[in-house]
Amino acid sequence: MMYTNNGYNQYREQSVLTAGPGELVLMLYDGCLKQVRLARLAINENMAAERNSALQKAQEIVSELINTLDFDFELSDSLYALYDYFLNELITANVENSTTRLDSIESLLVELRDTWEQMVKQQKSGSGSAASL
Repeated sequence: MMYTNNGYNQYREQSVLTAGPGELVLMLYDGCLKQVRLARLAINENMAAERNSALQKAQEIVSELINTLDFDFELSDSLYALYDYFLNELITANVENSTTRLDSIESLLVELRDTWEQMVKQQKSGSGSAASL
């Protein structure tokens, strides 16, 4: 099993190393969504340590999304405000042990992720540009 995990980790690492900027942001959205969903499951199963771990990972991912922002683009200010909202909601969800705050975050993340995926596809096909945000 260790060999399989090692191979999987090498594959993931290679995926990150060969991804373009747009694809990296997409990976961050996917990772954040995964952690929000894991946190919801942990809350529903009363698993405090797992909830805390998932929400902390989600916060780290959102912090990384903030670090990717290029404030030369107008949209970055709006994304910063949204990411800041995510951070506050993730912290509150952890403190309150409640899925309610995760619901709005998840729906917004899905919208952002899907929009970003379309931008990446357009950039790859040459029919648009997905600027680094």
